[in-house]
Amino acid sequence: MCGVLGMISSEPVNQLLYDGLQMLQHRGQDAAGIVTTKGLTFHLHKGRGMVRDVFRTRNMRDLLGNAGIAHVRYPTAGNSMDAAEAQPFYVNSPFGIALAHNGNLTNIDSLFSDIIHRDLRHINTRSDSEVLLNVFAHELERQVSGSLLTVDAVFAAVAALHRRVRGAYAVVALIAGHGMVAFRDPFGIRPLALGKRANAQGHHDYMVASESVAFNGTDFERERDILPGEAVFIDFAGNLSARVCSDTARLCPCLFEYVYFARPDSVMDGVSVYQARLDMGIALAEKVRRELPQDIDVIMPIPDTSRPSALELARHLHLPYREGLIKNRYIGRTFIMPGQTVRKKSVRQKLSPVGCEFVGKNVLLVDDSIVRGTTSREIVEMARQAGANKVYLASAAPEVRYPNVYGIDMPTRKELIANGRNAAQIAAEIGADGVVFQELDDLTRAVQKLNPAIESFDTSCFSGCYLTGDIDEAYLDKLAIEKELAKAAAQAG
Repeated sequence: MCGVLGMISSEPVNQLLYDGLQMLQHRGQDAAGIVTTKGLTFHLHKGRGMVRDVFRTRNMRDLLGNAGIAHVRYPTAGNSMDAAEAQPFYVNSPFGIALAHNGNLTNIDSLFSDIIHRDLRHINTRSDSEVLLNVFAHELERQVSGSLLTVDAVFAAVAALHRRVRGAYAVVALIAGHGMVAFRDPFGIRPLALGKRANAQGHHDYMVASESVAFNGTDFERERDILPGEAVFIDFAGNLSARVCSDTARLCPCLFEYVYFARPDSVMDGVSVYQARLDMGIALAEKVRRELPQDIDVIMPIPDTSRPSALELARHLHLPYREGLIKNRYIGRTFIMPGQTVRKKSVRQKLSPVGCEFVGKNVLLVDDSIVRGTTSREIVEMARQAGANKVYLASAAPEVRYPNVYGIDMPTRKELIANGRNAAQIAAEIGADGVVFQELDDLTRAVQKLNPAIESFDTSCFSGCYLTGDIDEAYLDKLAIEKELAKAAAQAG
């Protein structure tokens, strides 16, 4: 999962892009980058690490111009240790294009071959984002007549890209001398929102971002979500044009965004993430009533994502809600840390129990999801060491049984604790006295009722149903082998 940001303004954008990236830091902690443009020149700085570590004052001074794009990276494809794969990426033809991408392409092998052998373009990394950039650049070049670039040509290039590319992608790109384009895949799997604000010239500045929370900290107002298959082009004078560039577009956002990735203060595809998580707790309460012993003394969230669901669950069960686990906010999100060893080590540094809330009590811990089970096992053990009598665990999401190929790092089934296990077996595996999972139908209803325009969701990690229709056992097996090889190479290095 990554975060993307783009801006056309009447004033310098370097500080605004930096501030916006910090609001999206939860979406990626591996690398960060900003490209700005002044005249026909791009100014780029990127590197590995958190936003605050990548950008120093001297870097910010060099990011000149009133337009730019930015990215925070959580690696799902390519090499997480390679600084060259930090985004944005750049090509010099046509015009000069810089691009940042959130998502994952599923037909990357055929695209890579076509770009090299048919389009005769050069790819410098194994990043699917660089592949996507070159597809867009090639299609844009086909639409250009001489040195003239029209809005119709931009939209035609995006339409051609949709026909060639499969997978999930939310994109922001700068075209030197012309403007900024933003677009989503035809399913709208990955989020992208449009914001604006009035400027001193009586016109509007525009921002696009993975989440609306980026607008909150930069004085922009959320205008709307960019539609699935839609492209928005904003020229450097601030004129906005938009067009749906796919005949098959339908809104099917990633359900896991609402469960875990998005910040609760975001509005995503018309849905308040916070309200959705509250409503997840209502349905989960009924499941707890049916499936767990009625001897629970207290309900506690595993901070922070599950807090709204735990609050509502406690209210419906008429049980005390307590903050028994205190989070160290200076430790990164364990789920998106590369490598199981780092992930396991960080759990005890990240969470600390409040002993008096556990001693002699039957505790129900509420988490947003259970993926690999490593974190859950450590937390259950922590609760027992703090004096809990019994430890139950409730997940606001269903069992994660399948890999996600659309931008979430769940590449192999054997890493998923729910693969081949039922709830009782999962409880035994993590040392809990009982485990309850949300029903998929209840989860989809909790989100969909907040915006009935959402036709369906990408539920692939829960259901094994892949929207793009190109995922089979051979694909998943190949992905698993590649992941194992990458892990071995990282350990050897």
